[in-house]
Amino acid sequence: MFKTNILVLLSFLNFANSQNWIRSGYVYSGTEFPEPDINSRPFTHLVCAFAYINSSNYEIYIEPSDEIFMTSFTEIVTSKNPSAKTLLSIWAGKPHSSGEANSSMFFDMINQSSHRTSFIESSIMAARQYGFIGLDLSDVLPTTPANMASMGSFFDEWREAINSEPRKYDTPPLILTMGAMYSPVMDSLIYPVNHIKRNFDWVHVRSFDYHMSSKDRFTGAHAALYDPSSNLNTDYGINEWIRQGLPAKKLVIGLPYHGYAWTLVNSDDYAIGAPAKGMALTRDGSISYKEIKRYFNSYKVKPVFNSTYVASYGKFGSIWIDFDDVEAIKTKVSYAKEKGLLGYNVFQIPNDDANWILSTTAQEEANNQENKQQLWVIILSTTLAAMILVSTTICFLKRKSIISKGKVVWSRRDKYTNQQSFTFAQIAVATDNFSSENKLGEGGFGPVYKGELQNGLQIAVKRLAKSSKQGIEELKNELALTARLQHVNLVKVLGICTEREEQMLIYEYMPNGSLDNYLFDLKASNILLDKEMKPEISDFGIAKVFEKDENAASTRRIIGTYGYIPPEYVKGGIYSRKYDVYSFGVLLLQIISGKKTSSLYGSQKNLNLLEHAYELWKNDSSMDFMDPTLDDSSSACKMKRCMQVALLCVQERWEDRPSMLEVSSTLKNETENVPTPNMPAFSTCKRSDGEKICNSMEVCSASMLTITQEMPR
Repeated sequence: MFKTNILVLLSFLNFANSQNWIRSGYVYSGTEFPEPDINSRPFTHLVCAFAYINSSNYEIYIEPSDEIFMTSFTEIVTSKNPSAKTLLSIWAGKPHSSGEANSSMFFDMINQSSHRTSFIESSIMAARQYGFIGLDLSDVLPTTPANMASMGSFFDEWREAINSEPRKYDTPPLILTMGAMYSPVMDSLIYPVNHIKRNFDWVHVRSFDYHMSSKDRFTGAHAALYDPSSNLNTDYGINEWIRQGLPAKKLVIGLPYHGYAWTLVNSDDYAIGAPAKGMALTRDGSISYKEIKRYFNSYKVKPVFNSTYVASYGKFGSIWIDFDDVEAIKTKVSYAKEKGLLGYNVFQIPNDDANWILSTTAQEEANNQENKQQLWVIILSTTLAAMILVSTTICFLKRKSIISKGKVVWSRRDKYTNQQSFTFAQIAVATDNFSSENKLGEGGFGPVYKGELQNGLQIAVKRLAKSSKQGIEELKNELALTARLQHVNLVKVLGICTEREEQMLIYEYMPNGSLDNYLFDLKASNILLDKEMKPEISDFGIAKVFEKDENAASTRRIIGTYGYIPPEYVKGGIYSRKYDVYSFGVLLLQIISGKKTSSLYGSQKNLNLLEHAYELWKNDSSMDFMDPTLDDSSSACKMKRCMQVALLCVQERWEDRPSMLEVSSTLKNETENVPTPNMPAFSTCKRSDGEKICNSMEVCSASMLTITQEMPR
């Protein structure tokens, strides 16, 4: 409860931090506004547009006529607004040598590694040369899957170069942004969203030009926030970006400072969607906000705000103009705040009127929304403070109770182990709060995490899952056994943690994983490999140490791993001295064959692994069973001997199986005669004595077993 309250409070404080909200805007080099007259105060970032791609060497190219503009841009902007940051925008839509809009030059560049390198190095150099703190890629459209794959690689390389560049210049890394279409999916083509998410600081979506008088023969809201009859609207595009995996906090909504003029077919029919003949007033129908205001003032036109589309329009004579006025700008900024977006981006700033009404409106609305959030934070923080005080008291009392219980549960621990006790805080820090990146795998006991103690020692932490059927008894059993069994090939248990009702075992870390990485089967996961690939055994949760005169024990709790449980345990719950001999035999057959226990073999695919091995051994075809990757064809006798020993270990009657001492002696002494094995357990065939052996499906009942299921570890 205490932790939850803190997180809620921090999330609201973070949400209300106005410094993180982006208020950016484009300024074109060809603007009619002189740079000194641009009001930069309402903005956090100003984007200088455009640099181009050189068609001959794929480096960044700046038109000679723009040289003075680019050189003085940052200095002029920051003289009025010292906190403002400037970015250089690179247009991916045309090469400098061509006036036609096309992106072929950009895709030529990203599809060849050397061309990408030229572009990346020159872009970083240009940003530093002209005093920009970031780079913007504008007007990139999704195309073929092959191009999108190259684009993803290009984005990765660009970000990598930017991240490494400050090491040379002792400056912060350049900001990297992208201007993209309103939706990530265009005509079934999709941007490489994961690469964009990984590499760009934010994406400012082109939330406008859905309808233009140069192509549509009806009036339309070119920057509609909503559209009840079409997906051509900003809300749809923002939701699609988020649905494809780009977080809202990396999205910046576009605010257009321009509109479009249509010529109406019928001047009396002037609603959104009315028939139109085409463009009006300009050669492409586009018109800046300040010009729209000038026309409306001249013709005494009062614009109409349409809340369904969140757009304004007005007409004089047969001329109909759609645009975003103050009300639309306020609504969109409020939408961006409520949606959790990173901010807004203006296209373009000089199109505002002489009083900078749209820019100041956007800034004021952003501040109003932030003030509302801060008020909520004050109210909530006061309420939460009281809740936290109560929660802290409850947690303190509960902790005392848990510690008391822990002392009772573990009061007898010193009788069989002297393992170190770790605090929960130590393990949480070592595993990065049990992060998914540090998770090594999961077994019947629970998840296992990699960690590193403050002294640099790498550890593996086995944490009891709340859903696990195992518990304190298995934990005690493993500690007791590891205390009594000391061997170079046993994984060392370094300690335990039982704070906060946790049950955790801390082991030495085995850097090469487990044998199942090489055999791709489950039981081998309990054989871990150290840095020198030496095997060490782990997991003694259900193991038992027998006294000298004890041969078997009964249990009513049947647990184990499918394929490795001996028949006496499955049928009668008898935990014999030869239980692990049987499991060893199965594992040895796996090692020499490279095969799984869960598959069927033989010409008719009706034999389990044990039957298949026995059949080949009996027919003197043992080498057909061997894994060819072992590359030990020169030691056929040795391999056959291993196979025969393994078959002795998996016999039906536990009394017929050798002891592990006998197994070790037989494998070491190649002159010693090896007994002839009987038919293996769980065989569907008959033994030499005529007794019918049922297969495992016939003798096992799901209700009497707890079987470890195969899953990655």
